[in-house]
Amino acid sequence: MCGIIGYVGPREAKPLLLHGLERLEYRGYDSAGIALREDGALDYVRAVGNLQTLKAAAGTNGSRSQHGLGHTRWATHGAVNEQNAHPLTGCEDGRIAIVLNGIVENYRELRGTLEADGHTLSSETDAEVVVHLVERHYDGDLTEAVRAASAELEGHFAFVVIHYDHPDLLVGSRRQCPLVVGVGDGEMFLASSIAAFLRETRRVQFVDDGEVVEITPAGARFFTADGEVEHKEIEPVDWDDESAEKGGYETFMLKEIYEQPAAVSETIGDRARRGRLVLDGIGLTELEIQNLRRIVIVACGTAYHAGVVGRYIIEEWARVPVEPDIASEWRYRNPVLSRDTLVIGISQSGETADTIAAMRLAREQGAKTLAITNLMGTQITREVDAVLYTRCGLEVGVAASKTFTAQVALLSLIALKLAQIRRTLPEDEIEFILQALYDLPQKMEQFLDGNHPIDEVARRYYDKPFFLYLGRHIGLPVALEGALKLKEISYIPTEAYSAGEMKHGPIALLDEDTPVVVVATDQKIVYEKVVSNIQEVRARGAHVIAIATDGNEDIQHHADDVIYIPRTPAFLQAVLAVMPLQLLAYRIGRLRGLNVDQPRNLAKTVTVE
Repeated sequence: MCGIIGYVGPREAKPLLLHGLERLEYRGYDSAGIALREDGALDYVRAVGNLQTLKAAAGTNGSRSQHGLGHTRWATHGAVNEQNAHPLTGCEDGRIAIVLNGIVENYRELRGTLEADGHTLSSETDAEVVVHLVERHYDGDLTEAVRAASAELEGHFAFVVIHYDHPDLLVGSRRQCPLVVGVGDGEMFLASSIAAFLRETRRVQFVDDGEVVEITPAGARFFTADGEVEHKEIEPVDWDDESAEKGGYETFMLKEIYEQPAAVSETIGDRARRGRLVLDGIGLTELEIQNLRRIVIVACGTAYHAGVVGRYIIEEWARVPVEPDIASEWRYRNPVLSRDTLVIGISQSGETADTIAAMRLAREQGAKTLAITNLMGTQITREVDAVLYTRCGLEVGVAASKTFTAQVALLSLIALKLAQIRRTLPEDEIEFILQALYDLPQKMEQFLDGNHPIDEVARRYYDKPFFLYLGRHIGLPVALEGALKLKEISYIPTEAYSAGEMKHGPIALLDEDTPVVVVATDQKIVYEKVVSNIQEVRARGAHVIAIATDGNEDIQHHADDVIYIPRTPAFLQAVLAVMPLQLLAYRIGRLRGLNVDQPRNLAKTVTVE
């Protein structure tokens, strides 16, 4: 989720790079840095913290450099410190540097071979292997060295390289992460987003997946992975500054819904690759995992719903009893804890007051503690034994979206790690699930890019006074989260219930004016029961909107509207099934003319009790 900006041209580079980083700071603000080609050397400035810290370090003095790179970091590998800040340099006296966004999944293997070849790596990052790979392949042709290095990398990334011996040249490569060229008059830009250079030019060329691009003041050249030259048209963009900040989307929330495949992909990253699970940082020895007798998950709001999904997954795969609880209640219950209990606290911001207090209590009472959060260095990370990070980048919209799906993905990895060590799943099944997890982002993109009737359904029901959401098994926390989204951004009273419990009260609320959203994905253990619950709903005249799995034509006989999601194993369906509910809530909120990014009375981070 980091931000990249590069410039070559006749103007002073430093102010252009710093302004570009301002426009990219939403992508990461753990640290930032620039590299400028000055007389005799590449000049580097790096700083920990937000961009103002970098600006202070860079100073106000002018620079004659007309060639440079900038980076703003969202930490994924390695602590937030100056050593891990970009640009990252090679061995040759800092003559070559890179900035990178994304994850290099095979960096451990590459680091080993590079060190065996005599390279000295000085950071904890996965990105540093890239600059040393380019250095190893370099024999005077920087573009060819970048192409050769890219061929050795696994993962999803975009990076840009600067070399002192090549004035007025930057070379970049991308795989599943954004990189776009800005075309000026005798000057060129290369960035993660159009927003970085929109003030300077609105003419762009898009770098396709797997391509290498080189820019000089005279223009850009594009190469395939095989080294063939590609021709690209220059395209105009008509964004204003505000829409550029939102990546062209009408709101931050919609942008973040569409960022979910990337957020889940980054969170899984090198933790699950080729059927192999590598989950460092769980904070427990193998013996402690084998002796676990109970897991408690504490969280608030959307994070609590992710924790409920985690209960189903961990209990099914690892066979450990799991108790999800609302942090604001659990901390006042005088909970019963012991050394063979693991307490997992989930907080997107890492600053949720009740969750932090709950984790502090758990640690004081001798339980093992693990935090799941999206932000390094936050309060919750100082209150626990171990931390695992989601890698979502900044989430601006108050109503959480990409952080939920990333939390569920990370909980799935935790469940598999526990199952692997406790030997509650055979290795071939673990490999199958890992591959399905690895494929999830592609299926998320498939849904988001596909045709579905969400806009039509939203127009039909946006003015209804009440919604009911129903689900069973893993569909229940999906229903809870879908209902929360609708309440948050449309202000429509909404109830979410276990479908099996509907007849114990909520059925009294149903009439011919009630939309009922039912999570009816293919979970064999409960699907027929869910269909029976749908029949009970329809018998009261209510309208059923079903979330179903591709290929299930039977559901069309029972529901008024059906929104299909791609097929995936049952215990991973929550990640896919929640997306249509996010979009439905979003469209209803917009149809009601509301500010979905900043719902009334809500804050992004709840730091009070």
